[in-house]
Amino acid sequence: MHWIFTIVKDKMNHFLPKSIFDSLKHGWKLRRVCFYTSTARTRERFVRTKLGSFWIGLSNLISISLLSLVYTTVFKIENMKNYTLYLGIGIVIWNALSTSISSASNLLIQNEQKIKNTNIHPIFYSVEEWLFQIQSFFQSFSLIIITLSILKLMLIPNLIIFGILPLLNFIIFIYWFPLLVCLIGVKFRDIYQLVPIMLQLIFLLSPILYMKENLGNLEWIINLNPIYLILDHIRDAILFGEIKIESILIIFLFNICGLYISIGSLNKSRKFLPFLL
Repeated sequence: MHWIFTIVKDKMNHFLPKSIFDSLKHGWKLRRVCFYTSTARTRERFVRTKLGSFWIGLSNLISISLLSLVYTTVFKIENMKNYTLYLGIGIVIWNALSTSISSASNLLIQNEQKIKNTNIHPIFYSVEEWLFQIQSFFQSFSLIIITLSILKLMLIPNLIIFGILPLLNFIIFIYWFPLLVCLIGVKFRDIYQLVPIMLQLIFLLSPILYMKENLGNLEWIINLNPIYLILDHIRDAILFGEIKIESILIIFLFNICGLYISIGSLNKSRKFLPFLL
């Protein structure tokens, strides 16, 4: 197997600039430390609570139940079962995404002293935060899927068969996009105040509480929103067992470009980072 990794490494060295490849290699070397610290953060978050990290999924489950009850009553939605499934998957994906972005907006600023006083590559802080968000997401996501499978038994088989690629796109996206927001936040401190406003706008432009078809002629605007496309791929795969290969591959290429830009920007700003904080 060693020769396979050697070939992959040579190809990556050929296509990626040395600084970006070195950053990825550095992040890989720190993976165990990042995993340990992110796991410790998850445990510390719910220390001395009876339910522990179960609260992550339970809070989402309560929100989904209340929103489903209110919206089906107010807007007189006839099929409460289908709407609850649609809403549930949308909410859990959106909450993970919005939390990742809002937490990242001042990530490097929070670690200012560590960056100034140690020689740790700043990619460590982004990978550690990313792993923390992934752990929180899957703890919540697994509980939601298991609970919603009571309403539709095929959710778990659909997730296993069709949901891997859409979820992979989502996991990649919640690394590079928050990192990009974080780097912008270092230079422009106002971004920390703007992020909640922008997230609210994106939430309204990403059909989660409503169906895309309800927009009528304005439906094309929603299709320009990459966050909605990522969310919609996951929802279609789990709810209906549908997988849009072409669209998923486009989003994957979009994610690769995003990784290239975000890690490249991190490398460029690394030397000046202590002076910007």
